[in-house]
Amino acid sequence: MIKNKELLGVSTAVILLMLLGTLRYENFFSAYNLLEFGRYNVMFALISIGMAFVIMAGGIDLSVGTVAALASVVSALLSPHSAVGAVIAGTLAGTLCGVVNGLVVSRMRIQPFIATLAMTLAAHGLALLLANNQAVSPSYDTGFTEVGQGDLLGIPVPMWILLLVLALAGVAHVYSAFGRHTLAIGGSEEAAKLMGLNVHKNLLLVYALSGTLAGLAGVLLAAQGSGQPNEGMGWDLFAISAVVVGGTLLSGGAGSIAATMVGVVLLGLVFNLLNFENGLGQFTLSSYWQSVVRGVFLLVVVLIQARLLKKRSR
Repeated sequence: MIKNKELLGVSTAVILLMLLGTLRYENFFSAYNLLEFGRYNVMFALISIGMAFVIMAGGIDLSVGTVAALASVVSALLSPHSAVGAVIAGTLAGTLCGVVNGLVVSRMRIQPFIATLAMTLAAHGLALLLANNQAVSPSYDTGFTEVGQGDLLGIPVPMWILLLVLALAGVAHVYSAFGRHTLAIGGSEEAAKLMGLNVHKNLLLVYALSGTLAGLAGVLLAAQGSGQPNEGMGWDLFAISAVVVGGTLLSGGAGSIAATMVGVVLLGLVFNLLNFENGLGQFTLSSYWQSVVRGVFLLVVVLIQARLLKKRSR
């Protein structure tokens, strides 16, 4: 679990950024901005939840972005035939990629970094092949786009999906054997084996979960606009950043889904503020510079976390 001090620190940063946005930018706290902020960041929240479980188990998943891109292409291609079928197919495409990652990591004993990097390349290449190296427009006739663009009771449908996933993930993390075993494996895989835990099965489930949520994020990407074979680059960095900002140890064995969500909100707010600042016209920060900000942000957080670990070990 994450210490209350760490969660309090991230939550305080979120509150300060919200106050800054409210005081500096007109309509920052408007219903439109809040709802669109939520709609857009649901995709990053989903992959961050999956990444949290992977990192808590002592692993890493660099393929979530390209797996989401592949799922978006699959969903968009099938959307003219059936909205439900497109959602299921895109999600299952992510699950399949996650299962392959899990098998390679748990059974073949390949380092997660290498295994998921290979999947990154494979998923990206397959997405380009299926999409013929171009964006795939989804069908508006079957109702598929309502999954990403529709509202239910005034709340974007993607946010309802995230709430359901969050509830299930929270229960799995705190109250299920799966959550306890994941933390135990991340703490010490050898000790987990001596305790009689099925390490191979648990790792397979962790990576399958990460792939499934990446696939679901890809479905939302397609439903919000189009299947994008070249999308998703850098999503893994966002997810890792959100998990680490939330206080989860990169070494595994500790973590929190709630704190990860606070990390997602914090990172989302940073880029939302940058967009508002661009709108003022005083300076323009392109998406390329936003990637630089992500990298620097992650490096700073990792350095801070490393220093905290050194203090605890003394």
